[in-house]
Amino acid sequence: MRSIWNGAISFGLVSIPIKLVNATESHSISFRQIHVTDGGRVRYRKVCELDGEEVSADEIGKGYEEADGSIVPITDEDLAQLPIATAKTIEIVSFVPADEIDPLQMDSAYYLAANGATAAKPYTLLREALKRSRKVAIAKFALRGRERLGMLRVVDDVIAMHGLLWPDEIRAPEGVAPDASVSVREAELDLADALMATLGEVEISSLRDEYREAVEAMITAKAGGAFEPQEAVVEPAGGQVIDLMAALESSVRAARASRGGDAAGSGGGGEAEVTPIRRKAAPAAPKAVGGKKSTAAGARKTSGGTKKTAAKSTSKATAGKSATKKAASGTKSTSTAASAKKTTAKKAAPRKRSSA
Repeated sequence: MRSIWNGAISFGLVSIPIKLVNATESHSISFRQIHVTDGGRVRYRKVCELDGEEVSADEIGKGYEEADGSIVPITDEDLAQLPIATAKTIEIVSFVPADEIDPLQMDSAYYLAANGATAAKPYTLLREALKRSRKVAIAKFALRGRERLGMLRVVDDVIAMHGLLWPDEIRAPEGVAPDASVSVREAELDLADALMATLGEVEISSLRDEYREAVEAMITAKAGGAFEPQEAVVEPAGGQVIDLMAALESSVRAARASRGGDAAGSGGGGEAEVTPIRRKAAPAAPKAVGGKKSTAAGARKTSGGTKKTAAKSTSKATAGKSATKKAASGTKSTSTAASAKKTTAKKAAPRKRSSA
């Protein structure tokens, strides 16, 4: 990787020659300005306002514009002569725990490479000291015409440096938080926790810029003459959430469905439990003073139960009597039929004649 700055790390009386290289790179797609009617390239030209002539890069210098519009020329020699110890040095001023650095201060990231064989030993010493202390180094350095603040930490076996904004460059978050007084219920927090657990963790390396991929595919298709424009599907903008609880519940279910029931995702943390939300029930009857109303209600309940039991017994008894009556009626009918048969038999039998 090409170095953008050469200097040294000042670690007390120890000086470590290093090269500064960019730790990040941009993959965003760049477009050119063109003339819409004929597709011609539109370029910027640097023109001097006094004589109207175009000037080349080697004719352009720096200048500071004052309030009245006048320009004060500033040369590289002027800046080099400033009595700044950090002009070619990354000067470590302190070591602090990493959690003391506000992420809002984070700026550009760089790798610090040992510059030459003699730098290997002190470079390794500083790296191992940072590892063992579990701290980061706060340093000052000068880059691109101004002094900056930096944080040194270990990434794998390399010392990395994050440029930091100065404390007075961080805006206070005044007027950003909601003005209205809002209270959050425990049930809502429980559902939010369940949603967080369901979404789980993700490998940052697995995330990709889908918009850039779509732009690249579109450019390839247009270059090959096979591009067919399609109407973009625009999701409707979200309005005011009327039922926050329902929205949270739906979000948990949707997150579970998208992960195929694996609530923890790639983090492997187990499935989140979602407690159903209890809606407001009808107000309960007021408790009676001294338990009198409860006793009366119990007595009414018992009385009702007794009446039901008595009614059942009476019904059973009535059914029993009816059955007995039917049985008796059947027996009587049988007896009557038998008597009738006997009488008929007697009438049918022939009388014996007496001998004279």
